[in-house]
Amino acid sequence: MTATVRAGTASRLVLLTLASAQFLMTLDSSVMNVSIATVAADLNTTVTGIQTAITLYTLVMASLMITGAKAGEILGRRRAFEVGCVVYALGSFTTAIAPNLPVLLLGWSFLEGIGAALIMPAIVALVASNFDQSQRPRAYGLVAAAGAIAVAAGPLIGGLLTTYASWRWVFAGEVVIVVAILLLARRLTDARPERTAHLDLVGTGLSTLGLALVVLGILRAGAWGFVNPKPGAPSWLGLSPVLWLVLAGGCVLLAFLAWERHRQRGHADVLVDPALLRIRHLRGGLVSFFFQYLLQAGLFFAIPLFLSVALGLSAVATGVRLLPLSIALLATAVGVPKLFPNVSPRRVVRLGFLALFAGVVALLASLDAGVGPEVVTWPLILAGIGVGALASQLGSVTVSSVGDEKSTEVGGLQNTVTNLGASIGTALAGAVLIAALSSSFFGGIAANPAVPENLSSRAQVELAGGVPFLSDRDLSAALDKAGVTEPTKSAIVEENEAARLAGLRSALAVLAGAALVALLVTRGIPRRQPGTEP
Repeated sequence: MTATVRAGTASRLVLLTLASAQFLMTLDSSVMNVSIATVAADLNTTVTGIQTAITLYTLVMASLMITGAKAGEILGRRRAFEVGCVVYALGSFTTAIAPNLPVLLLGWSFLEGIGAALIMPAIVALVASNFDQSQRPRAYGLVAAAGAIAVAAGPLIGGLLTTYASWRWVFAGEVVIVVAILLLARRLTDARPERTAHLDLVGTGLSTLGLALVVLGILRAGAWGFVNPKPGAPSWLGLSPVLWLVLAGGCVLLAFLAWERHRQRGHADVLVDPALLRIRHLRGGLVSFFFQYLLQAGLFFAIPLFLSVALGLSAVATGVRLLPLSIALLATAVGVPKLFPNVSPRRVVRLGFLALFAGVVALLASLDAGVGPEVVTWPLILAGIGVGALASQLGSVTVSSVGDEKSTEVGGLQNTVTNLGASIGTALAGAVLIAALSSSFFGGIAANPAVPENLSSRAQVELAGGVPFLSDRDLSAALDKAGVTEPTKSAIVEENEAARLAGLRSALAVLAGAALVALLVTRGIPRRQPGTEP
């Protein structure tokens, strides 16, 4: 009895350790979005500079994820996890005391990005080595839920600390949490590597370059355009640099896979075994992960915009309105494996995407002029159930599709596709939103008799790159500054309100379409729980 209690306590501490690390890794991507202007003013830099820091953090983390997984195989998963925590804590401390933008870039973008690239693949592998197959769905569900909750709670945490203390306390608090994680990490079990592995330097360079080019292209899509360059954006051979960057990155990644196959034929160590991508269940899990994070990121781009800009809620109030998703997500991620331990993973994944589709469509149908923030509650609960259902199965599916000795490689691949999915989801939702907003706004003011024709033409010339997503208050202030008379100003503000809703609806419609596509690509998910197949 006592041994069972101790085993249960140790299991809970291991889960707490890994879930806390996952929460922390994800928090950085969302917590500071509400504080960009404050950080820029404090460091005497521009909003663009802070946005660059956020972009570089994502870029460094995503491009080094496969290399970080291999480092876990060489050092040992727990040691890589601990080294990553130390590097991450150094980055957080540097960021907390940063006097200017270059120091912020060093701490936040580079040190924290490198630390995250070591920690996140190790988390996947450590769940596999600390829990048997029957326990993994619940363990992976809790760890994945912690990451998704960090996305939802980020605006609330960032808003509270920035409003009532300082944004620096976010990073100082991360140092304290990392120290606690390191103390708890001693309880983690780590299987010893069977042989000494070596780092493939050429493969490291190719994978890092390829992923960096793809992610950079995706992250710049909103500013430069996907195919046709936006006005004022650079142009390469008449096309947007985004297209060329993604194509170049794809070619480099193909060269990387060819190099890995070449090394395999020579019986040399490889960074990633290309044969892994031919495993049906692993491939199905990775594709589902991609769509989960695409949808998740797209929703967390569109909904906070609606709440904070369209409705004018504060960062704190916006965070509170996102809490129903976190609660539903956690309840589902924990409840499905506990209540239905032998349920078909494919069925749960399909129901998860169906719930996400229903949540997006419900929100799409609810958006209308004059609605309040309460309209997001039930759609967010549906979306939370969907993400929680996916979180409860996908981690176990991917890792259990191979032997535990390959779990670090799977962790690298898994976190690579989730980063790509999140980047594409944000870029896609943003591009569609701005395109629909611009089209609706220009059409509205051109047809509105209260807006002079010369003012409409001038607006189309000056805003050719896309109409910004502005609140009525900010637009009114800009129009007052430009000397626009009251009747015309009121007409433009009304058209902007209608265009904002059109942009949000278009972005949500694209996400709903992506959820339907996701339903069609789940055939690779197994029908039986890992370990129960005959």
